Amino acid sequence: MNWEKPKIRIPEHKNESDLENYFHDQDLGFIVDIANKGYVPSVNEIQIDEPYRPELLDLYRLHRFIILNKRLTVLEFGCGWSSLIMADALTKNRSKYTTEVETLRKTNLFEIHAVDNEQKFINIAQSRLEENGMDNYSFICSLVAMTEHNGKICTRYEEIPFVNPDFIYLDAPDQFNHIEGEISGLSTAHNDFMPMSMDLLLIEHFLTPGTIIVADGRTANVRFLLSNFQRNWNHSHDMEVDQHIMFLEEEPLGTYNNNQLIFYNQ
Repeated sequence: MNWEKPKIRIPEHKNESDLENYFHDQDLGFIVDIANKGYVPSVNEIQIDEPYRPELLDLYRLHRFIILNKRLTVLEFGCGWSSLIMADALTKNRSKYTTEVETLRKTNLFEIHAVDNEQKFINIAQSRLEENGMDNYSFICSLVAMTEHNGKICTRYEEIPFVNPDFIYLDAPDQFNHIEGEISGLSTAHNDFMPMSMDLLLIEHFLTPGTIIVADGRTANVRFLLSNFQRNWNHSHDMEVDQHIMFLEEEPLGTYNNNQLIFYNQ
């Protein structure tokens, strides 16, 4: 049997005008209308109490990653406008591929599962989804605590969603807000420190070849993960948008995974 090679499709770059047209074409024009109204924190602001404004470029790339690569299940660390955008992309995939995926060994189809340690932000994100008729989401609120991995200081959610995703968006936890505890008197809650989550290390060996991880910034955190991952992750950093892309580039685990890769690649 010939094994299918995992492939990844990268969203094309767009200027501001093209971005706005894209959202209007996707019936998401209301996001353009409020993109300049949200909260923008200062560089040294520690405690963030207001929702961020929608960033069109970031949201466009998430939407396109999911559609171009025919993703089926999303795991999001954090929540916000991204939750709505990714739920919409999954809904569009569902309308196209419901029949095709019936033969795949995959559950939680066309669902987004998110974890955050701020219930008020979950409430806001969930309200947006409800207001826009989305029904393919699940949120959990979990404590985040300082911990260690191989003797290195990092953070860990107490609970993460019980799914095996093919697309992961790493955008939390925030380094300052409600991180419990200290390790040797240290935590991430210092202006000169940075986010350092280890949650993806816990599930790495359950992830199937072809899985995509996208991180918004968080370069130090991504380097920590890559230093501790044990599988063949293809990594690139798009400096223009400050986005890291990690792609699990391995031979299929078996026939079922191979069929999944064939579906993605067609």
